[in-house]
Amino acid sequence: MIQSHVLLGSLFYSRNFEQEQEDAPEVRCSRDRSRAAWKVIDQYLTPFVEKENYQLSKKCRLLPENDMFRDQEEHKIYLDRNEWRCGYCKKSFREEKFIDQHFDKRHYNLLDLTHGKCLADLCGALHCDAAMNSKSSRSKCNPEAAARNRHLCESLADSCFPISEGPSASRLHELFLHQFCEAHSCSGKHKPFSRGGKDQGSFFRLAVGALVLVLLPVFYLFLYLIQSDMKGRTQELRRISKSGWKAKSA
Repeated sequence: MIQSHVLLGSLFYSRNFEQEQEDAPEVRCSRDRSRAAWKVIDQYLTPFVEKENYQLSKKCRLLPENDMFRDQEEHKIYLDRNEWRCGYCKKSFREEKFIDQHFDKRHYNLLDLTHGKCLADLCGALHCDAAMNSKSSRSKCNPEAAARNRHLCESLADSCFPISEGPSASRLHELFLHQFCEAHSCSGKHKPFSRGGKDQGSFFRLAVGALVLVLLPVFYLFLYLIQSDMKGRTQELRRISKSGWKAKSA
């Protein structure tokens, strides 16, 4: 009886899923690469923008509002390794790829398909392949592709952080060039994300905390041994002094 219910549930899920696939139009923007681009922005740019308390203009393609998948990603609920839930209709899925497909099929109408909203288009400038550690990041450098990506990268720096807007914009403009644009070269002299980011700072603080926890007991043990040794020597000196005093009295 239980097996029948499970079988019926699987068939129902399969039919629903197939129906969703048939109903949905094709989205010509990679969700995976858009997600990778967003992670790069969040880790390697946002901390510096927040530190400067800088407001990105609507012209900047790096704004969260300029990611067609942003609202859907924010309605993706992670419960555990084998369960994801749709924040719109509360439907559950076993893997992230299934909820991604569900968004594409059932909640397509919530996507903003305005021109310039595909964050994946910026992946070349933002070094998504390096962040994803994909094979293409380790392939032979193409000078023409590097030049195109550098041009796109510099245009992002100019539109998002115009140096005419003041010291904060100027500092962020320079940082963006160092963090992303200079690495678009086949010389190999510059690496992407050279200024670090959110993960590196967290890792450093975690490493320092762990080191303190390890060294603190060692430090106290060292102090204890020194104090014990000094106490032992003091007692030994007292015994020697008493012995010498008794010898003189005799």
